[in-house]
This record gives sequence, C-alpha cells and structure tokens, in this order.
Amino acid sequence: MTIPTRILGRTGAKVTVLGYGAMELRGLPRGPEISDADAGKLLNEVLDSGITLIDTSIDYGASEELIGTHIGHRRDEYFLASKCGCLLTPPPGATPPFPHDYSAANVRAGVEQSLRRLQTDHLDLVQIHMSPSRHQIEHEGTLDELVKLRDEGKIGFLGMSGILPHLADHIEMGVFDVFQIPYSVLQPEHGELVTKAAESGAGVLIRGGVARGTASEEKNWSVQPLSTTSDTPAADLWEAGKLDELLDEGQSRHELILRFTLSHPGLSSTIVGTSKLDHLLNNVGMASLGPLPEDLYAEAKRRVGITD
Repeated sequence: MTIPTRILGRTGAKVTVLGYGAMELRGLPRGPEISDADAGKLLNEVLDSGITLIDTSIDYGASEELIGTHIGHRRDEYFLASKCGCLLTPPPGATPPFPHDYSAANVRAGVEQSLRRLQTDHLDLVQIHMSPSRHQIEHEGTLDELVKLRDEGKIGFLGMSGILPHLADHIEMGVFDVFQIPYSVLQPEHGELVTKAAESGAGVLIRGGVARGTASEEKNWSVQPLSTTSDTPAADLWEAGKLDELLDEGQSRHELILRFTLSHPGLSSTIVGTSKLDHLLNNVGMASLGPLPEDLYAEAKRRVGITD
C-alpha cells in the first residue's frame, strides 16, 4: 500500500495525504489509556506505514514527549507540526478547550518547550492554536515572535489552526504558509475557505476529515452521533443525504467519509488520530485508495448540499 502525496502549498514539502494526529496520545484523564510501549509501537508504525506528517500540540498532554522519545531518532522521516499560544501547563482541573495566551513571551516559551519535548532543533510548522482574531495576534505580538523564531531557525513555517469567524481574515493577511481547517462531508461549513486558502498558495491540513471516529461509532450511531459544528447532528446529515446508498458492498462509512475528504482539491493532507494500531492500519489502507471516483464525489456533495 502506498499513500498518495501532495505538496503542502508554498512550503514545497511533499506530504502524504494522510497525516497522523497525536491528540489521542495525550493520555488519561482526557484521552484513551495507552502504555508507553504501545505508544512507541504505534508511532514507529506511523512512519513504517509511510505517513510523513505528524501533528501535535502542547495541549495534547504527553504526546510531544512520546514522539520525542520514540521517534525523535527518525526525525528526518517526517514533517513535524505543533501549535503555539497554549499554556505550558493547563490549570488544574481544566477541561478542553483550555485557555490560551498569545503573548510573545508565552509563544516563545511554548516553542522552546516543544523543541525539548520533541527532541529536535526545529519544528517544521508552528500553528497558532484556536483561531484568535487578527487584532489579538497583532496586538499581542504573536506573529512578530513567530517571525523571530523562524529567523532563528527554530521554526520552518507559520500556520494557523483556523475556524470561523476569523479564518477569512487570517487568509487575507497573507502571512500564513499553512492553514489547518475542519472539514468533512458531514462538516462542510469551511469547504469554500479550504478552497480559498489553497488558492492563496497556502498548504491546507484538514482536521475532522473522518468526522471524529466513525469507525468506532457505526454500531451505535444513535447513541454516539458524529460531531459537527453545524446545528444538525452529523448522524442526521448522513441519514438526510441517504449516504448509505452510496456505499459499495463491504465499504464502511468511515472509508466513504475519509476518501470524500481526500477528494477536496484544496487539501494537502488530512490529519487523523488514533491510539489503536489496527485503526491506524485501517486508515492507511483506505487512504491508499485515494480520492473517491469523480461521479461518486459529485453525488455525495449534491446529497449534503455542497455546491462548490
């Protein structure tokens, strides 16, 4: 199995269309329990399977340290993305979304901490986390500090982990090399901005590209519906669009959703996280099939009301 690759916008980096999101390595109490040894096996399999992009964050608990410990010695095999604006230590008892501090001092401290934890001398990409307004990041010196860190060689490229309502402003600024944007067939609200970001020359990383864990939820869809930022539960969007009718024999909902995401022409890579080795290998197998056939992609878009 070979995972297709695309160029990450103006960075020029070639990345696999399936990236690995390390949030599921954050550990208890917010994430699944995973032993150090199992995390090591998983991370090495990420690279052995051909994935070349890993996305993490200070907010993801133990994930940065696990990456540094287990695959720091393989650093030249992957494009490494993390976040800034996160508190170095979340307040006791805090639950996501954590408060953020976009001051220059905290941005620098966060990057320096990430470098130590990840056991590397540079981060390929640092993304401003949680999509603060343009005014805030300019007023607090966030961008100026990131540029300094880039000039020092500690950062390769600047990114924004963006959402509505500020994402359009971020694209218009023309300073971000990469945008991380939520999108899927069941969460299409940012679809036009994915296109706009790509047309600006930026790379686009999609999060939520498998609608947050469909594989584990298919058997109990009515109990644990998929997540979406719209007012309509994703399970209802699926049913309203009669998307089960588009499944080939033996094809899972998970595959249809993932390959739909891969079909967006503006996508560089979609970040999918898991703490389970079998889920990782399943994702690799599906991503290796590439985008949906054009007619199936067009029909799925029509059924959920995507007109772009």
